[in-house]
Amino acid sequence: MINWFNNLFSNTKTEDKIDNMKKFLIVGLGNIGAEYVNTRHNIGFKALDFLARKEGVSFETMKLGAVAEYKFKGRTFLLLKPNTYMNLSGKAVKYWMDTEKIPLENIMVITDDLNLSFGAIRIRKKGSDGGHNGLKSIQATLNTTDYIRFRFGISDEFKKGKQVDYVLGEWDETEKTALPERLELASEIIKSFGTAGIENTMSAYNGK
Repeated sequence: MINWFNNLFSNTKTEDKIDNMKKFLIVGLGNIGAEYVNTRHNIGFKALDFLARKEGVSFETMKLGAVAEYKFKGRTFLLLKPNTYMNLSGKAVKYWMDTEKIPLENIMVITDDLNLSFGAIRIRKKGSDGGHNGLKSIQATLNTTDYIRFRFGISDEFKKGKQVDYVLGEWDETEKTALPERLELASEIIKSFGTAGIENTMSAYNGK
């Protein structure tokens, strides 16, 4: 009887682990507030909003963020928009990672990048924070740089001393026109990450 019980308990833990491996936390970085909705710095929020609308799922305000759940090909994607403001993003990531028992390798963080031309995509399994306050917070909270980041280029077309104004500024008309196609691509990347794996996703989408 004891052996049967132990085996049952062991099998349950194994099944839970397998289920957790099919669960993914997709974090879009941004700042809350109507004044930030259409700013370049909020591309992480915008990418998740686009996917949620496309797939017919809704965000619910929960602890430390707005959360939506999306299921695709046997995978569960937890879409998280932290409501902590950018420089405390790590707090929300850690909370939902622990609460949902999502392994580090199943987390993807979407962020803006000044070093990439507008709309350019760069996906990496690890790296520096590049001076980005949201990534700094995540790195400090998780105590590692080994988490997947999806960088979306916003270019660096600003005058000296105007970086903050540019990052927190709204998209220009040319960018607004091009955004839907880029956001569609971002949706494909998120789904590919969960179904095809990070290596295949990097091979298929980096540089697009």
